[in-house]
Amino acid sequence: MNEALLRSLTPSVLGILVRRGADFAAAEDAVQDALVEAVRVWPAEPPKDPKGWLVTVAWRRFLDQTRADTARRRREDRVDEEPAPGPAPAVDDTLQLYFLCAHPSLTPSSAVALTLRAVGGLTTRQIAQAYLVPEATMAQRISRAKRTVSGVRFDQPGDVATVLRVLYLVFNEGYSGDVDLSAEAIRLTRQLAAAIDHPEVAGLLALMLLHHARRAARTAPDGSLVPLAEQDRGRWDTRSIAEGVGILQAALARDGLGEFQAQAAIAALHTDAPTAEETDWVQIVEWYDELLRLTDSPVVRLNRAVAVGEADGPRAGLAALAALDDSSANASGKGYALPRHAAVAAYLHERDGDSATAARLYAEAARKAPNLAERDYLTRQAARLNARR
Repeated sequence: MNEALLRSLTPSVLGILVRRGADFAAAEDAVQDALVEAVRVWPAEPPKDPKGWLVTVAWRRFLDQTRADTARRRREDRVDEEPAPGPAPAVDDTLQLYFLCAHPSLTPSSAVALTLRAVGGLTTRQIAQAYLVPEATMAQRISRAKRTVSGVRFDQPGDVATVLRVLYLVFNEGYSGDVDLSAEAIRLTRQLAAAIDHPEVAGLLALMLLHHARRAARTAPDGSLVPLAEQDRGRWDTRSIAEGVGILQAALARDGLGEFQAQAAIAALHTDAPTAEETDWVQIVEWYDELLRLTDSPVVRLNRAVAVGEADGPRAGLAALAALDDSSANASGKGYALPRHAAVAAYLHERDGDSATAARLYAEAARKAPNLAERDYLTRQAARLNARR
């Protein structure tokens, strides 16, 4: 069973059902039923047209569900709209589905969460980590979003800012998480940039390209994480870097600075340095200051503390870090720890010569690590410092 094929077809099939009149919640259930049926049937009887098969089965499941509804008689008229057997249209509906999920009836945060779950393929836990909230809170948010759009006709697509936020979070999860979604996020952002002349769309595409250019150097042959300062810069994709820088320069020239352009500028400064020691940290701090004016995010403040530590020394970095309270950095006040806060504190304390505190904080950071690669790296850092004592 080709799980990757099923994953790639799911958004398109879901989009076809929505356009044919299915409300989102019912369409999602029908597609999931079709996927389960595919797992059962395809190993013995693989279809010639997998997408057409999924559309047909999902639409039939949707019709079965609507027949059980109180509006049965009205909905049964749609039986005539069942797609005929044969190849389904070779149209990529994924980006359109992103816009449809960003429905005006939803708040931006709920629209993002719903799209990440239903279209992006992220788990509730992964989405909760991205939003710095407990998993139970995010599960409730997604459930409320589904109830809100249940029965709604998706003929009012949402705004660009919400779709950009979804694409950004999907890329981040694919870049540093357990699921490889970064290439798909770049593909969709390219489509969006070709369709919409917007500096922040260009900024996001540049940001993705500049980060993705370093992907090959982020892990060693044994799969272990390689931090930016230790990466072999000869393995960076110079073509992606050149493309990303070119897109960014054109966007910045339009004098409409946004958060994605600011982040891309920081990424460009990293890729511009021949060695880690030659990184222009002073200018990076200045860009973080710009980014803070655009979005007062605790994650941005955390990253800025690292940059300050590099530009002005570890004690200056620790002073910047002191403004962040690890137990209450989340704006919801729920006390959900800010990811990587302990890791940043450990790094700055080690640079300041306090190995004992650094070792303790590395161990704490390892326990909070969002993925196995980071956990292993942080555990090794703690062991390295403890071995010196």
